[in-house]
Amino acid sequence: MVSPEFLFRGLSDATRLRCLLLLRAEGRLCVCELVHALELSQPRISRHLAQLRDMGIVECERHGQWVYYGLHPDLPDWALDVLDAAARADSLAPLRERLAAMPDRPLAYCE
Repeated sequence: MVSPEFLFRGLSDATRLRCLLLLRAEGRLCVCELVHALELSQPRISRHLAQLRDMGIVECERHGQWVYYGLHPDLPDWALDVLDAAARADSLAPLRERLAAMPDRPLAYCE
């Protein structure tokens, strides 16, 4: 189970925070979808996701060439409440619009 210390460490970086908020809003996302939505490099996104995975906040699953991340299913309710409160304070609309406009999203090929 994730501790408050680990969750708040995960939230302390803007890139990790936005990744978590997008995962909370969208469910599973491929690394390339996060790269597109956040307009950051793949190595940067992957490094932050690896940190979140090591903290037990997210989990990943490979589907062919795609690696999908999602919130860890064992996150406690208080952690989800924290993410929901953060999402209300930080508009994800531009990121979600950019994601929705992504050409050839891999999710369409995986579902």
